[in-house]
Amino acid sequence: MTEQPKQNAHDPEDTARSDQDDRPGTMAALIRRRLEESPLGEPVKLLLREALGASEARGASTIGRTYLESVSVTRFRGIGPRAWLKLSPRPGVNLVVGRNGSGKSSIAEGIETAFTGVNKRWQGQHATRSSNWRNLHDTGGRPEIEVKLAIEGDAGRSTLTRTWEGDGFGDSQAELKRPGYCRASLDQVDWKQDLQDFRPFLSYVDLDRMISGKPSEMYDAIATILGLGQLSAADSRLRGEAKAFEDAEKAAKAELPGLKEALYELEDDDRAIQALVAIDTAGTPDFQALDALVTGLPCDTDDNLIAGLRAEAVVQEPDVAQVRTGVKRLRQSLADIEDLHGTDTEEAMQRAELLERAVAHHDRHPDEASCSVCGTAGMLDAAWAADAIAQIAALRQEAEAAASARNELRLAARAVQDLVHTPRRIPTSLTDPWNAWTTCRSISDPDELARRALDAAVTLANACVSVKERAVKELEKRDERWRRLVVRLAGWAEKAQAVEANTSQLRDIKRASTWIKALATELREQRMEGFADHSQRIWERLRQESNIDLKAVSLKGSEKATVRKLVMDVSVDGQEASALSVMSQGEQHSLALSLFLPRAATADSPFGFIIIDDPVQSMDPAKVNGLAQVLHELGEHRQVVVFTHDTRLQRAFTSQGLPVTVFEVERAKSSKVKVKPVTDPVRQALADARALASTSDLPTAARTHVLPSLCRIALENAFLEAAWIRNHRAGAPEHALQAAIGEADKLLKVAALALFGDAERTGDVYRELRTLCGPRAVELLKQCQNGAHSSGAQIMDPHRFVDDIETMAQKVRKPEVTA
Repeated sequence: MTEQPKQNAHDPEDTARSDQDDRPGTMAALIRRRLEESPLGEPVKLLLREALGASEARGASTIGRTYLESVSVTRFRGIGPRAWLKLSPRPGVNLVVGRNGSGKSSIAEGIETAFTGVNKRWQGQHATRSSNWRNLHDTGGRPEIEVKLAIEGDAGRSTLTRTWEGDGFGDSQAELKRPGYCRASLDQVDWKQDLQDFRPFLSYVDLDRMISGKPSEMYDAIATILGLGQLSAADSRLRGEAKAFEDAEKAAKAELPGLKEALYELEDDDRAIQALVAIDTAGTPDFQALDALVTGLPCDTDDNLIAGLRAEAVVQEPDVAQVRTGVKRLRQSLADIEDLHGTDTEEAMQRAELLERAVAHHDRHPDEASCSVCGTAGMLDAAWAADAIAQIAALRQEAEAAASARNELRLAARAVQDLVHTPRRIPTSLTDPWNAWTTCRSISDPDELARRALDAAVTLANACVSVKERAVKELEKRDERWRRLVVRLAGWAEKAQAVEANTSQLRDIKRASTWIKALATELREQRMEGFADHSQRIWERLRQESNIDLKAVSLKGSEKATVRKLVMDVSVDGQEASALSVMSQGEQHSLALSLFLPRAATADSPFGFIIIDDPVQSMDPAKVNGLAQVLHELGEHRQVVVFTHDTRLQRAFTSQGLPVTVFEVERAKSSKVKVKPVTDPVRQALADARALASTSDLPTAARTHVLPSLCRIALENAFLEAAWIRNHRAGAPEHALQAAIGEADKLLKVAALALFGDAERTGDVYRELRTLCGPRAVELLKQCQNGAHSSGAQIMDPHRFVDDIETMAQKVRKPEVTA
């Protein structure tokens, strides 16, 4: 049996876990549990729940783990006519070999470009080095890169296509087509952040950049994969709220000395003295006394008139700029809704809602089988209900765009309405425009709200400015010396009162922020420990004869710190040293791999593949052997595709007996590039069987035992490949399949896994094989099994036997897929 992935102590899926609660997707649950168990008061917990809820962790991509099935590159870099690299979309190591200039790197760069639209190898280079991205020989059409993908949970293959409309490298568009989904621009697929955090591409140039980057960049590259984004975002939100309160407090404090100086200048006015006494009241200012001074009137004036003037002088008009922005958003939402009218999306929404009402009616009246609309009898039965529910689910998915547009419309309307505020006292002169503005809060029709809100806000704002100017002038005329401080005193009192009211809230926010920082530090250290352990394990394999020990890898600082860096502690023959100052080029590249591989292979990554271009340069032979071991272990959980012209890596796999699939790239004239498999497990076993069948005077034992055993190996690997693909499409856990394969001690069990996903269904294998491969399939399978028995298999025509096994293997190794 071909060696299969198995669990071991170096499982890269475990590199970022500190305990069971740190598995991908459960970090948010862990944070919630820690919060509920904390001794914090309920007000602080409420603040934290809101901050954490508003800052939901970006978490794993909504698209399942993705593997490469094939790559085709046309008219790109060193490739002219279309070149194909066909892979098995499952964990395992694949070597793509060929001489320099054969087109290997063009394929590797094509994969990266398909996903990202850029190529980091050429970033920062002179324009002349990156301008010749189009193939020079084949200029008869546009460049194109097409990547076939196997996405976890999808029934068939997906296609990622990148094309160019212009002559610039940046003039490209990419779209993803998934079975059961509409075509979507790659910008609409939530891979953008994942491609930064878990970048699955590594070139020789990237190795240099990884260890020569800025300390903060090296820190961020590792910190992003530790899964603490939700805590960081929540802390940022809390710090933003705290800063707003603190800025208001600073503003009130900064304004106070000038205000008190102006009041001291009026020490002959008893009201100024009362204001100073109220401001300097022990503890907090006497806001009640200040309010009385601000709203109170001299005895020789018209109380109602002065009170009205003072209300007018301090009235706060609507923020027209905010209203204009909100109305613009609302109008855009209305336009988006209008664009959906009459479309399939809108029709799907309406049909889904109609079916839901019909199903609800059926649930309330299960015995009533007649249609309540047309009266047709025997229509609304259980079968109809089940079919309707299935239609609703499909229609809801189709109507997602309409639901999203409607949700945005509701949010936009609410945002405009939230801008409406009502002061404690509305001056009489502003009653009508203020009522018109206040009415906007109760307008339920978004179209009417968009028409009326901005006009009402502008009208009210203009009226407020005019009324305030008139009121201030009138107050100053009536009491020049005192009244010119009324607005200033009222404004300060309002700010100071708000600061006092927010003191308790600010204290709770700081407690919440302290709790988040403490938890983030604890979890960062726990999860970093797993990452560092994996890096050290990889280094131990790669360093081989090096006398440099990697003692520790740690993060110093925090995500928001000005000074933050990735620290790598090493020792040379037991003496502590700086990592980069004592390492050779090959050792530095090995260290870079030790940092890159755990990051790309973290369990949170949605990418099941890793692309590595030219990792062997500058490595001595001992390190190449270690690299093969590292890639083998990584290949137990990831689809690893390594492009290299260095034949030492292939020899390192072969000499150590490590399974690997090898492809050879050949380049002909006019940039015609061809990729052919060299050591595909199924193909290799069949090639060995065919060579044996062609042997003249073939011994009987070789015919009856060796030949069927080789064909059995081919079938077994074909079944294993099919089992993995079936498991992936079902979205089932990979470790469950690995365990099942480990326990499948008979060929029929492996076949049952491939055909049904259940090793116990061996009794159904023969029937399914006849249906899939024809009536001879069962006889062929039995002959392969008989080769392991003492009597052996009676094979009359060895060549035909191998041909039939090859046909059967190709039919079972890859289940049918839809484009």
